[in-house]
Amino acid sequence: MSDAFGAPGIAPTWTSSAKDAVTRALGRARLWATLGYGIVNEVYWPTTSQPQVRDLGFVVAGEGSWIEVKRARRYSLTTPETPIPLPQIVHEGERYRLTLEVLPDPSRDVLLISYQLEGDGLLLYPLLAPHLGTSGWNNTAWVAGGLFAQSGQGSLCLLADAGFSRASAGYVGASDGWQDFSAHGKMTYEFERAGPGNVALMGELRAASGVLALGFAQTPEGARTLAASSIAEGYPTIRERFVEDWHEWSEHLILPMSTREVAREALLSATVLRVHEDSTFPGAVIASLSIPWGNTRNDHGGYHLVWTRDAVEAAFGLLAVGAVHDARRILAYLAATQRPDGGWYQNFFPDGRAFWTGVQLDEAGFPILLAAKLRELGVRETAETAPMVARAAAFVAQSGPVSPQDRWEENPGSSPFTLAVEVAALVAALPWLRGRDASYALELADCWNERIEEWTYVSGTELCRRFAVEGYYVRIGPQASTGGLRGRVEVRNTPGVVVSAAAMVGMEFIYLARLGLRSASDARILDTLKVVDGLLRTETPCGPVYHRYNDDGYGEHADGSAYDGTGIGRGWPLLVGERGHLALLAGEDPKPYLHAMTCMTGPSGLLPEQVWDAAPIPALGLQPGKPTGSAMPLVWAHAELLKLLVAQDRRRPLELLDCLWQRYAGTRPAAPTWFWRSEVPFDTLPRARSLVIEEQRPFTLHLGWNGWHDVAEHPSQPLGLGMHGVRLDAGQLLPGRVVNFTRRYDDSGWEGLDHAVTCTT
Repeated sequence: MSDAFGAPGIAPTWTSSAKDAVTRALGRARLWATLGYGIVNEVYWPTTSQPQVRDLGFVVAGEGSWIEVKRARRYSLTTPETPIPLPQIVHEGERYRLTLEVLPDPSRDVLLISYQLEGDGLLLYPLLAPHLGTSGWNNTAWVAGGLFAQSGQGSLCLLADAGFSRASAGYVGASDGWQDFSAHGKMTYEFERAGPGNVALMGELRAASGVLALGFAQTPEGARTLAASSIAEGYPTIRERFVEDWHEWSEHLILPMSTREVAREALLSATVLRVHEDSTFPGAVIASLSIPWGNTRNDHGGYHLVWTRDAVEAAFGLLAVGAVHDARRILAYLAATQRPDGGWYQNFFPDGRAFWTGVQLDEAGFPILLAAKLRELGVRETAETAPMVARAAAFVAQSGPVSPQDRWEENPGSSPFTLAVEVAALVAALPWLRGRDASYALELADCWNERIEEWTYVSGTELCRRFAVEGYYVRIGPQASTGGLRGRVEVRNTPGVVVSAAAMVGMEFIYLARLGLRSASDARILDTLKVVDGLLRTETPCGPVYHRYNDDGYGEHADGSAYDGTGIGRGWPLLVGERGHLALLAGEDPKPYLHAMTCMTGPSGLLPEQVWDAAPIPALGLQPGKPTGSAMPLVWAHAELLKLLVAQDRRRPLELLDCLWQRYAGTRPAAPTWFWRSEVPFDTLPRARSLVIEEQRPFTLHLGWNGWHDVAEHPSQPLGLGMHGVRLDAGQLLPGRVVNFTRRYDDSGWEGLDHAVTCTT
C-alpha cells in the first residue's frame, strides 16, 4: 500500500506550553528545541519565530504491549550542569528504561538525539509530527531511507545511524503511528506517502541504541545531507563542542551569594535568556519558545516574537549577571528595528517584520533606559545608539503621555507603569540630546512627573472605604476625552464587562518607586499596596502570588480548561518579583519573594507566565503555586528573578539610574513649566508656573485674556524633539487671570474649539 488514508487529517494544534527544558547551540546553527513530557515537543528553525515540528516522541513496544512515553509521564530530566542546556531524560516503566539526550549541533541545522532502550524483546518507534511552514496543514510526508516532510520552502529529514527496519507516513487522527498502535497494538502501517495535510511519520529503529538526526533545509536533499553529516562527524565530537561553547559563555557570569536553590535557578534563568536569542538576527530575544495553551490551538503567533519591552527586560537580566556583551547586542538589534518615526512595532518577527502593529509607549522608552544603563556602566556605545535614543525620545515626547496600549496590550490610557518609563526615558536621554531638545525633554519630564497623580490616583472611592486608605493608584486612567479617572475601562478578556477606572487596580504603581520617581515610603504608594494586597494577592504553598488586575480574564477557566478568549486571570510570578523590588526599596527583606519565585517553577526550573491559584485539579496537572498552561518559560519572569537577586545584593534596583535619582530622589518636585496639549488638557494652572501650549505641528495661537480681551495671535515656535508651541512666562500669568485660546493650522484652518486655563491664586 503506497498512500495513507484519512486525508487531510484532523485539525492541527501545537503542544502544551508546559515545557521541561529549552535548548540551542551557541554556534552558527539556526535551530532551537523545547521539551515537554519527556520528549522534544517543538523545534524552531531557521529563526526563533518559526516552530516547524509539533513533537518528536517515542513508542516502546514488545510482544503484546506498547506504551507512548509522553503519556506515561514516568520520567526524570537532568542536565550535566545547570548552565549547560543538554537535556538528559530517563523514561522508566515496568519492562523498559529509555534514556535520551537531546543535542543541537552547533554547526548545522540539526537536532541530535542519543537513545538507549533497555528491556527484553522491546523495539523503539520515533513518532514525528511535522508542522513545516509553522502550520500543521499543507505538509507532505514520505519514507525513502529516512523520514521526510516538506511544505513550501521548508523540509526536514529524520535519519537513524543504524537505520529503520520499516517506516510509515500517515494522516493525524486516521493513519498516523499512534492510531496504528491504538488500533492494532503493534506497527502494521507501512504507507510510503501522506499529504498534503496534517501528517505524521513513524519508524521502527533497527538498533536498541544509537543516534537520531533531525535536519532542516529548504530542500529534502539538503535536510538529509545535514542530518547525515552530523551522524558522520560523530555524536561525541559534536557534544564536546556544544558543552565547551556553553562553558565558555557561562564562566563569565557573576552571581551574588545565595542559597543553593536560588543559585541554581539564577544560573538556569541566565541560560534561558541566552537560549531565546536568535542567531540569524543576533540580539533578537523573543518572549518565549512556547505557545500558551498550544495544545488547544493552531496559533502562528504564540509568544515566539520580539517585544521591545521583553527584550529590554532580558537585557537588564543579562546585565545583572555580568553578560554585558549580550545586552549590548540586544541594544544594537533594537536600534536596527526601530521605525523611522522613533517607535517600535508592538511585536515583530526577528527579521523586523511587524506582527501586531499597536503602540505601547513603554516599549519606546525602555530602549533608552537600556542605553543609559550601559552608559553608566561605561560600556562602549554602538554606532547607532545616539540617533536611536534621539528618535525614541522624540517619539515619546510627541506621542505621550497617554499610551494607545498599556503594558498588558489591552487598554489605552495613562498607566503608572508606562508613565514612569516615559518620564525616566526623557531624563535618561539627556546625554544624547543637545540644545532645545535637551531642555525641552527635562521640562516635559518634570511636568509629566508632577501630573502622574492627576491622571492615575483616586480618592474617596468604595475601595478607599473598604481598605481604610486615603487613595490609591489605578491600573489605568482613561483618556481625558473619555472621562479620565471618572471614565470606564473595558475588561478585554471578559467580553461585555466594563468597569469604573477607579474600581481596577494593578501592580503598575511599583515602577514609580522602582525608577526613582516616588519613594517607597510615600503614603500613596503604601495605601495602594494595601489595596493591591487585598485584591490581587493569593497565598500558595510557594508563597504569595499576584494577579495583573482584578477581573482579569486571561487564564484558565474555573474548571481548569484552557483559556479560549475568556477565562480567569491567574497569578504571575514576575509580579512577585516586582513586589519583591518594592519590599527592597521599603527597607524590607525581599528574600521571601525571591524564594517564592524559585518555587513557582516547572519540574526542571522553568518559570511560567502564570501559576494555578485555586484548589488543585490533579487530572489536569494543576497544583496551587505551580505552572498553568500559559507560556513557559517566560523570558520576562526569568529576567525579573535575576534582577531581584542582584538588587537584593546591591540594595538597589538595576533599573534605578543615577540620573533619575539625582533629579527626583523619589520626590515629586513642582515643575516650573506646564505643557498643555489636547490629549492631557488642564483648566487650572498652579501658581508661579509658565504655560506652554503645544502641538505636534506648527500652528497659530489665537490668544485672549479674561474672556477674550486683548486678543492677539502668536505663531508657534519649535520647542524641541519635534514639538511646536507658544510659551507664556509665569510673569504674564497673574493669579486669577484666565487664558483663553484656540488654534489655527495652515493645512486645516481653525480647530473649532475654545479653551480656557485659570491661573490659581
